Amino acid sequence: MAAQLPGTFTERMKELLGTEYEQFAETYKETPYAGIRVNTLKITVPELLERSPFDLEPIPWCPTGFYTEEGARPGKHPYYHAGLYYIQEPSAMAPVELLVIQPGDRVLDLCAAPGGKSTQIAAKLQGTGLLISNDLHPDRTKALAKNLELYGVRNGIVLNESPERIAAAFPGFFDRILIDAPCSGEGMFRKDEDMVKQWEPGTPRKYADMQREILLAAADSLKPGGTIVYSTCTFAPEENEGSILEFLAGHPQFTAVPAGGSGWFAPGLDGLPEAARLWPHKVKGEGHFMAVLRHDGSAAAPGSDGDADTALPASVRSKGGSAARPVKAGGGKDREAKGGRGQGKGGGARGQRPQGSGIDAALAAFAGFCREQLGWQPAGFPVLFGEHLYVSPLPSSALDGLKTIRPGWYMGQLRSGRFIPGHPLATALKPSESGRSLSLDSTNGEAVSYLKGETLAVPEQRLAVQPGSSPKGYVLVCIDGFSAGWGKWQDGMLKNEYPAGWRWT
Repeated sequence: MAAQLPGTFTERMKELLGTEYEQFAETYKETPYAGIRVNTLKITVPELLERSPFDLEPIPWCPTGFYTEEGARPGKHPYYHAGLYYIQEPSAMAPVELLVIQPGDRVLDLCAAPGGKSTQIAAKLQGTGLLISNDLHPDRTKALAKNLELYGVRNGIVLNESPERIAAAFPGFFDRILIDAPCSGEGMFRKDEDMVKQWEPGTPRKYADMQREILLAAADSLKPGGTIVYSTCTFAPEENEGSILEFLAGHPQFTAVPAGGSGWFAPGLDGLPEAARLWPHKVKGEGHFMAVLRHDGSAAAPGSDGDADTALPASVRSKGGSAARPVKAGGGKDREAKGGRGQGKGGGARGQRPQGSGIDAALAAFAGFCREQLGWQPAGFPVLFGEHLYVSPLPSSALDGLKTIRPGWYMGQLRSGRFIPGHPLATALKPSESGRSLSLDSTNGEAVSYLKGETLAVPEQRLAVQPGSSPKGYVLVCIDGFSAGWGKWQDGMLKNEYPAGWRWT
């Protein structure tokens, strides 16, 4: 790396590492490792390995993670645009594995942007339960929402809120909480020289104060008996062991449990051996810290954690957070968005509310589309932002007053009385779930042509049309059988519906 490491930083690292410091310092002359993580919402690990156009080496702490060879460009392959894998730094794949997510869990990713760990959580939930992904910075939530859409997440909500306001809205609600805390980023110095330039001696202390506030809010959001995983990409003890030890001192109902790691993780420092550190001179990855905090299950005081579910409708009080019922018109007061906002491609009418029977008109048009195009209807709570329809794992009343970027799975838009399907609806579908589908070849250029937004000549015999459906209309366009977006077929031509902002460049 070209940037000079700060002297205060190197002196502290010499003190922390002792005789290992020289070995640690040598890693700054090496090329950072790169990796991908298989999106098992769309493809299995064996299938991806069989299809992969580049060599892959397993990452030991993540069963769906693989190192990519130097010079590989996984972001320049159609499979990336079909959401089959997420490009992610190898060490960053470790924290979600420590959450030990179970199907049906309610999970909060509190500092989620740009969404890598949220997509990893979603893959473990496999469409069950609930995922709320939050980030405090509005600009960062755009990338967060887009990644959840690209990777076919159906049960996710994206918020732009403070941890304290989330805790007030969802006290004692979540089974698992991930805090990938904002930090001084020392573990990324080798990978990102800008972080070196921004670092100052007082930076770790500034972030430590912020991290402790986030931990307090997370504790209020956690269900008794639940688990918090706290992680950073820094080496500073005050941001790692210091933050956790201070939290534990004030919260006797929590215990730090061993992070494990099968020998790949080094123990924590300063009286917290249960935590884990990934050192770049010991693993093929960047610097990381992780701590697993388990609640003992003791009952909360009345009106706080233990009474969390009483603030929600009875239909969402059971584990999983969703009443699995089809979206339909006439479904009650939870159909309209209140106080939230949508933004970005695929649904951005900020908090507009339908006039009169607007929600019923939207749901009727959507139901007609589902009958004609899908033959089935997604289950959940319908939420309308202006003319934009979502299906949410929670009723809109549960999100009242919260800055909501995405209240759920985006279905599409009501335009002049017609329902126009949204891109995120397509990316989360399987070919068997659509009345018409078309598979493009990733190797002969036609998939790239589609991703560039070009119109394609497609003979009718190439379409897979379900019995009883006409070939004319919306087609789920797939790449080697994996959904990528919509097209509209008529008379041998496929009109491209791939969003301009997503196109191959």
